[in-house]
Amino acid sequence: MKLLIHDLEESQAKALLPASASTDNTIVISDDGTIRNCVGCFGCWIKTPAACVIRDNYGDLGETLAKCDDELVIISECFYGGFSPFVKNVMDRAISYVHPDFVIRNKEMHHKRRYRNHFDLTVWFYGADISENEKATALELVQANADNFDCTVRKVGFIKDISEIEELIK
Repeated sequence: MKLLIHDLEESQAKALLPASASTDNTIVISDDGTIRNCVGCFGCWIKTPAACVIRDNYGDLGETLAKCDDELVIISECFYGGFSPFVKNVMDRAISYVHPDFVIRNKEMHHKRRYRNHFDLTVWFYGADISENEKATALELVQANADNFDCTVRKVGFIKDISEIEELIK
C-alpha cells in the first residue's frame, strides 16, 4: 500500500493526482479542514495505544501509516526548511506509529517499532524562493523522520511550482 500526504488545494490535487490517487493501492491524506493539533499528552502511547485520543478524521494516523508497505510520499510547501502546518500536524499526530520504548539503531536512540511494515520515504517540497539553507534544513528533517520511522529515504525534491511535480511522481 502506498500513502500520500499532501497540503495541496483541492483543485491542484485533482489536476495533479488523478492517476495515482484513484487506485485501491493508495491512501491519500489531505486537509479537510478538521485536523486538530497534537496536544502532546502521549495518550496514544499510554491511554489508547496506537490511536490518538483526539477522535477526529486523523485519529488513526499511526495505524494508517502501518498499512503503508511500499512508499510514503509527502508533498508539502516548504516553510523555513520544514513541512507546511498541515503536514507537520499529520506527522505529529502519527507519533502513535512508534512505540514509547527505546532501542539503539545506528548508535542512536530511537523509539521501538510498533509495526513490522517497511516503506520508503519520498518528499517533494515546493515554493518559489526556497533558499539553500532551507533546503539543507529540509534534508536533515526528512532524514530525521526516516530515522524515527525506521524507513529509507528514496528521494527528496525541491520544485518552484507544484505543476512541475506532475511528471515527477509517476
